[in-house]
Amino acid sequence: YRFFRAGSEGNDICILSQDGETDIEKFTLERQSTGEGLCLADYLHPFATGETDYIGMFVTTVGPGVRALAEEWKDRGDYLGSHIMQILALEGAEGFAELLHQRMRAMWGMPDQSDISKQDLFKSAYTGRRFSFGYPACPRLDDQAGMWRLLQPEKEIGVELTEEFMMDPEGSVSALVIHHPQAKYFSVNSALA
Repeated sequence: YRFFRAGSEGNDICILSQDGETDIEKFTLERQSTGEGLCLADYLHPFATGETDYIGMFVTTVGPGVRALAEEWKDRGDYLGSHIMQILALEGAEGFAELLHQRMRAMWGMPDQSDISKQDLFKSAYTGRRFSFGYPACPRLDDQAGMWRLLQPEKEIGVELTEEFMMDPEGSVSALVIHHPQAKYFSVNSALA
């Protein structure tokens, strides 16, 4: 995971060098065509304000070997074990992503309330959100390539992108982390808005 200096211009989230002088990556995101007309870029300070802003990014994984083991079990007829192994890998990566997101919020000075219930955590009753490419607010998987250039998870933890921009190993999760207090989940597809 990492935090980056960032800002917005229209529908673009621009990632800046540490000194804030150079654009090192840009994500051009979609905007809702109906409803509130939301775009993830709305949750970062526009460059025109002159205010410094930040965005977080992470990739988590259970690690390599899960698919090979699941295939081995499937080949020997243990279909249920194979299926459970793959589900546990995905849920493990998702659980770690939620824990990392919680820690990143605390690093930003927005820790969860000490008495927050599991139900409130499940309902995302906290400040900030994490958004994954391929989901309704940022549906284009190819945008993950920019995150890979910045984080280099293939070198750090062995998570690569396929030609279709899917993560390998499959038991992996990636996300943009936004700290804006009004950030919420939404869909840019007008049929789903």
